[in-house]
Amino acid sequence: MTHFEKAPAKINLSLDVLGKRDDGYHDVEMIMTTVDLADRIELNTLEEDRVEVTLWSRYVPNDERNLAYKAARLFKQKYNIKKGVHIKIDKVIPVSAGLGGGSTDAAAVLRGLNQLWNMNVPIDELASLGATLGSDIPFCVYGSTGIAKGFGEIVEKLPSPPPFWVILAKPDIGVSTKTIFQRVHMNEIIHPNTEGVIQALHEKNFDMLCNHIGNSLEAITTSLHPEVLYIKEKMRQAGASGVLMSGSGPTVYGLVEQQSKAQRIYNSMKGFCQEVFIVRLIG
Repeated sequence: MTHFEKAPAKINLSLDVLGKRDDGYHDVEMIMTTVDLADRIELNTLEEDRVEVTLWSRYVPNDERNLAYKAARLFKQKYNIKKGVHIKIDKVIPVSAGLGGGSTDAAAVLRGLNQLWNMNVPIDELASLGATLGSDIPFCVYGSTGIAKGFGEIVEKLPSPPPFWVILAKPDIGVSTKTIFQRVHMNEIIHPNTEGVIQALHEKNFDMLCNHIGNSLEAITTSLHPEVLYIKEKMRQAGASGVLMSGSGPTVYGLVEQQSKAQRIYNSMKGFCQEVFIVRLIG
C-alpha cells in the first residue's frame, strides 16, 4: 500500500510575540498562508513494526530526530498500530528557512497515515496530535490560510489572500528558531498590525495587505544576520510591493501582482541568493 501527500511551505503574513509562558514557550499570533513550494511525501506500509525515513539531504537527519519520523511514531503509538511505515521525502523546501519545511512534512505524514490506514481520524484531532511535536504543525495540518494562537496549537481559518505572486529568497545561512526565541525581550518587541492584516484578507485588498505585513522576530534575526536586511533591501529595490522575513528567517519574501514583474524580481534576486523561488499561493 502506497500513499502520496503534498507538503507545502508556509509564509508568515504576520508574526507577533505576545508574552513568555510558564512552560517556557511564548504566546504568539501568527497569520500564515501556504504557497506552491512543496516537499513530496511517499508512504509505504511495512509489515514490520518500525518507522523508516529516506531522503537525500545532508542537512536533514533520517532518524528519530526527524519530525516526519516523530509524527509517524506518535501516530502509531496513539492509535496502537502494529504495522510499520517507510517514509520517502522528496525535499524541495529549503532547510532552516522559516518556511515550515520540517513541520509541513510532519503534518503531511499525519494526514497521509490517516488515509493510508483508513483511520478516519478527524483533522482537528490530527492537528492536536501535531501540536505535541511543534508549534507550526497544527497550521500545516490544516493548510490554506489561518491564524495560529497560543504557542501555535489554536488555529482559526481566515479568508484566502487576494491572488498574487511570491518571490522567496533564502540567504546561504540557517537560522535556529529556538535561538531566536531565546533572544526575545518583551520590552523590545515591535508588534505588527495583526488586525490590519486580517482586515486586508477579508477585503481581498492587496495594497492594504502589503502595508500591514509584519514580523516581531525580524529585528532579532537581522541583528544576528545582517544579510537578511540586505536581501530585503534588494527585494524592495527590485520592485516588490510587500517585503518581509518569514518565520524566524532567514528567507525573505516579496509580494507582487503581475507575473512579469515577479519574473524580473526573481531574475534580479538570483544574483544575490542561490535559493530563489517564484511561486503562487495555495492558501
